[in-house]
Order: sequence, then structure tokens, then C-alpha cells
Amino acid sequence: MKDKRILYVSSEVIPYLPETEISSMSFEAPRMVNNNGGQIRIFMPRYGNINERRHQLHEVIRLSGMNLVINDLDMPLIIKVASIPRERMQVYFIDNEDYFKRKATYADEDGNFFDDNDERAIFFAKGVIETVKKLNWSPDIIHVHGWLASFLPLYLRTYYRNEPLFENSKIVTSLYENGFDNTLNKELINKIKFDGIDEDHIAHLKTPDYFNIMKSAIDHSDAVIVGSKEISPNLETYLKNLEKPVLKYHNKEEFSQAYLDFYQSKVLD
Repeated sequence: MKDKRILYVSSEVIPYLPETEISSMSFEAPRMVNNNGGQIRIFMPRYGNINERRHQLHEVIRLSGMNLVINDLDMPLIIKVASIPRERMQVYFIDNEDYFKRKATYADEDGNFFDDNDERAIFFAKGVIETVKKLNWSPDIIHVHGWLASFLPLYLRTYYRNEPLFENSKIVTSLYENGFDNTLNKELINKIKFDGIDEDHIAHLKTPDYFNIMKSAIDHSDAVIVGSKEISPNLETYLKNLEKPVLKYHNKEEFSQAYLDFYQSKVLD
């Protein structure tokens, strides 16, 4: 992987959030690439339950300051950054007071999903792409982890399809077992249509549940990695009919060589 550029976009990364399959692999995979001579960037949302002082987050003024239009509203984009101790890896945080200040990730203390999770996901996808454009950093691979990051493949292949920085970028989406049981805001499809994205690209999102959101991500990706030992039968069936590379599940102890081989022989080839 020497000198290959890999952009990791995740809804969760340790040590900033508790350990899950997503947060763990969103740390282990970049570290593995970093140790094999690759160049990496990691992006995640700056949820309000991340302790900025303890993790030494600070705002990057030169990257902040633009507004993103979400459903006809101008929403300020703030970029923060921190370094993972002892790993020589930086993490960029996408922030906005309205979407990410609350002291939780996806749901309130009673377990109720936030009604604007759909807009938070759109904002995150656009925020990552706009920030990478400002960094002028053209990734060879973009690897997406977690449903809140899963609109990024859709937006890259439609809204940003003519952006030369990503012209040769390959998109990989990891699928995990831990989704959610309900649906996102039913107005999601209209909010995406507002960005001029054709209905053909978002047919799955008429019912914005976990499975359909991930199917949309799969459709707009170049390859898929199974990140959990078990995923839903619904998604397993969808993968069987897929005419693109799929890497089966590998646990944390044995994933390194499998991911490297997959990146090099199936994704970049």
C-alpha cells in the first residue's frame, strides 16, 4: 500500500466513542494501512458526547467557515481535528451546532432516534467531501463505515460526479450487523431530491430503513466488505446477486492481510 491514499469515513471511531465493531475497525484499518506505508485521512462526526478537552480537539480555521445547503437551509460547517495518541494518525471531525452539539450520537436518553438523523447524515457526507476538496487530497480509495456515513457513496457518484479530485477514487462500503430498527425521516428522499439527484439513484430510500440505506450505499460503491460475522439475511441475499467484489468477514486478529490484498487486487486493479 506504499503511498496509496485511503480516506476513511466513519460514523464511529475509537478512542472517541465506545468500542463497537464499527469504531474498532475504523481505527484498526487505518492503522494497518499507515503501518504499511499508505497515507490515510479519517473523518467522523463531532458528536456532543465526545470530550473535546480530554481528546484535545481544536478547530481548523482555514477549513471551517463555509455553509452547506441542507434542504434549502444554510448550515455552517466547522472542522476540528485531533491526533490519536501514539499512532501518528489525525482524525478530522465534521461539526455543526444544530446537528452535533447534543450529548448523544443517534438517539435521546429514552432511545428515540433523532428526527433529523437524515439531515445529519447528508451534512456529514457533504462536509467530508467539501473538506477533502479544501485539503486538495485525492484519495485512491474511500472506505465507508457505519450507516450515518452511508450517503457518501451516493453523493460522490451523483452530486459530486464531475469533481476531478475524486475522478479515479474507488469507493468501498463495509456492512455491519448493528443497524437500527426504525426508519429515518420519511422526507429524506425529498431532501436528497432538493440537491438535484435523480429519483433513479434513490429509489431504495423511499422507505429509509437501515437495509435500504445500505443497499443505496452498496449500489454506489465499487466494492463491499462484510464487517460483521453475521449480517441481516436481507443484505446477505442482496450481496449474492452483486456483480462487484465482496470480501467476506475477517475478525480483528486476521483482517490485515485480507484487507490489503482486497484493496490492491480487487479494488485498485
